[in-house]
Amino acid sequence: MIKATLFSDPACPWAYSANPALRVLEWRYGDQLDWRLVTIGLREDSSGLLASFNPERSAARYRVFHELYGMPFNLVPKERPAGTGRGCRAIVAARLLDPGSEWRALRALALGNFNSPLLLDDVDLIREALRAMPGLDADAIAARLDSPEVVEAYERDKAETRSAAGTPAEAQGKTSTSDGPVRYTAPSVTFEQNGTRLVAGGWQPVLAYDVLLANMDPSLERRPAPESPAELLERFPDGLVTAEVAALIARSPDYVSDREAAERWLSEAEQNGGVVRTPCGNDAIWRAAAATGARAA
Repeated sequence: MIKATLFSDPACPWAYSANPALRVLEWRYGDQLDWRLVTIGLREDSSGLLASFNPERSAARYRVFHELYGMPFNLVPKERPAGTGRGCRAIVAARLLDPGSEWRALRALALGNFNSPLLLDDVDLIREALRAMPGLDADAIAARLDSPEVVEAYERDKAETRSAAGTPAEAQGKTSTSDGPVRYTAPSVTFEQNGTRLVAGGWQPVLAYDVLLANMDPSLERRPAPESPAELLERFPDGLVTAEVAALIARSPDYVSDREAAERWLSEAEQNGGVVRTPCGNDAIWRAAAATGARAA
């Protein structure tokens, strides 16, 4: 087994746009990768952003991210900038309450941040975003954001994130010193096995992860692309956006994805009753009809 660590933050559009590549790793390698999530804490408050905040410019920037990488965005400008510390502490609180649920918390807050009026420093809005994701105790998480154990664990995450000096990520120019120490930028990933540690700093294409894993352990089993939406969505019951599906069904060695082809593939399954489409920003989340029915029940 290879230990994989993801350094991320729910407010980072680069981390958000890496989701298609990360879903490919989950599908292809399964439990051969033992994942761990470390929160970055990009900024504790918004005081340093107020003077330069331009909502229209922010929305235009997100439009470019959607065009390049395909994740959904609601292009309506936010009312103000927000800190990310509370959002990151919500992810940490989920991890402490129910280990493994931190991944759902990250996804809920990232989708909410880029597709709703969610502000990641507003406890009530954080609670509302978490409630949209099954398997999370939103009230319990929100109640613990400022608890000593959550704050302590979050500070450990921040310290680990800010230990990137001298790493390959720094050599590649994929680190930041925005708050002093050299830190990993989102979505940096490290792979560790038998004393060997490889680093994919910042945003990387799926081929970068793939070549690191192939060099670390050529014996890894590689699951082929799914044959049907049912097979795919059974593995991801919380749903996938179109760009994630496109990456997962890409069959060429270079993982060339086609979002339009993926949407046609999914739409046909929707017409046959096997898939449910839920609007999300300027795209959609696709879920198996059975999973949607179980959620409603």
